Amino acid sequence: MNKRWIKVTFITLMSILLVFSMVGCSSKRTEQASSNEEGNNQKIVIKFSHVVAENTPKGQAAIMFANKVKEKTNGRVEVQVFPNSQLYKDEDVLNAIQQGNVQMAAPATSVITKLYPQWQVFDLPFAFADHEQVQQAMEGEIGKKLFSLLEEKNIKGLAMWDNGFKQMGSNKKELIKPEDFAGQKFRVMSSKVLEEQFKAVGANPVPMPFGEVYNALEQGVIDGQENTLSNIYSQKMHEVQKYLTLSYHGYLGYAVITNKKFWDSLPADVRSQIEAALDETTQWVRQNAKDINEQMLQKIKAENPKIKIHELTPEEKKLWIAKMDPIYDKFKNEIGEDLINAVRALRK
Repeated sequence: MNKRWIKVTFITLMSILLVFSMVGCSSKRTEQASSNEEGNNQKIVIKFSHVVAENTPKGQAAIMFANKVKEKTNGRVEVQVFPNSQLYKDEDVLNAIQQGNVQMAAPATSVITKLYPQWQVFDLPFAFADHEQVQQAMEGEIGKKLFSLLEEKNIKGLAMWDNGFKQMGSNKKELIKPEDFAGQKFRVMSSKVLEEQFKAVGANPVPMPFGEVYNALEQGVIDGQENTLSNIYSQKMHEVQKYLTLSYHGYLGYAVITNKKFWDSLPADVRSQIEAALDETTQWVRQNAKDINEQMLQKIKAENPKIKIHELTPEEKKLWIAKMDPIYDKFKNEIGEDLINAVRALRK
């Protein structure tokens, strides 16, 4: 075997090895690209938690949002809606969002006051004269400032959804004058402003999760509650209430929030598609929440003709306002004078 033959053989073998090596690398790159493509198209599941029934403005909006996301992403994103506190109660949902145990939620603005007292601006009594003023607050500088606070807690605010104006229910007596509240126990969401609202008229506030209110009314643990007509009807509170006052004293709205790290991890095109679905849903809520509450009032009257309903006259409302107005100054430092002044400016 001569040296020339050995050299040729060696070169041939090295060439064959080099070809196999290149083919292997190419195959690996192809597999990796295929894997990346599959990862980019993998279904994204978003768990959406809320505490109310599906026939309320928020309940209907959540379903609509899920359907629109599915449509706009061609099924790439699935929004799984869990109503009626199936996953979390109000007092637990913020922590669940922060920890990433659920990806989206729509808690009442009062719930967020546990993290930031500035959000109590939406709890101030008689803060808004009508739906238009509420939307100006939610979509304007007030809403932007409040959303900006959340990101340091790993929460991102996406939208504000309407429910409607709150009314007062009682089992003790009609609530017409401020003194009618004296000594009665009223359920409130976890909010210092709401507690002070009832103290201002001589009542005893009782913080309580939304899902426990019906039983508490039925068993006499509390005498009354404040809520929107859609929530009162959907939770059947009208079945265990003797008196209902249409007071329109406060507004109940929701902040649609998500886990910030989760949101930032989504592909840019998916975020855009979700935002588009959310915007369309939000506009629907803006247009329909008021109508839904009015429909629920008619159902309450039809299903419980014994419930005594009274709508405050302008003169009666002035007496309530006079009693509750000092709350504004009491929370000026905690909420922020700029936010309180901004709300007051809307009413002028």
